[in-house]
Amino acid sequence: MSEVFFRYKNEEPPEKGKLLISEPHLPDTNFERTVILLCEHNEQGSFGFVLNKESNVNIGELIEGQKDLTVPVRIGGPVEQNTLHYLHNSKTLESSQQIGDEVYWGGDFDMLLDWLATKLISPQDVRFYLGYSGWGEGQLEKEIAANSWIVYNPKNLEEILNTPDDKMWSTILEKMGGRFAMYSKYPADPRLN
Repeated sequence: MSEVFFRYKNEEPPEKGKLLISEPHLPDTNFERTVILLCEHNEQGSFGFVLNKESNVNIGELIEGQKDLTVPVRIGGPVEQNTLHYLHNSKTLESSQQIGDEVYWGGDFDMLLDWLATKLISPQDVRFYLGYSGWGEGQLEKEIAANSWIVYNPKNLEEILNTPDDKMWSTILEKMGGRFAMYSKYPADPRLN
């Protein structure tokens, strides 16, 4: 069987608030069929979070004294998986940074936990991540040029965050239409085609 090569001709430049969608057969298991939200992209490098990679823990298991908080924790990427990060939709959480319309990163962690405990913020309004995805200077551009990533500018980032993790990759490609919709139907193992 001949190897399949994907040429995306990315017209979207990578920028904060955009998504990186892995090509259908990316050989790196850390990024297989993943969707990454870019939280920063500049000449020094890039970082973001894998949005659709579940773990088997929730925040209450990681934070002492918070066993009643059952918000799932996802794997944000292979870098520094001993660090905890979070995205949310509260513009009033102190020290948070806006990533896109109605999506913020970080902020006052104790305040966030208090809001969750007192139900001032819903568990559906926050997403926790262990680790992150990072690229050094020029690395992401090289990977995009090698067609490892499709860059996508979502019209509604919050809608994407509300898509089930196991359907996010294919749902986004389907919405993109054309050849991308076709990629969304590729089997994970091309030998099964």
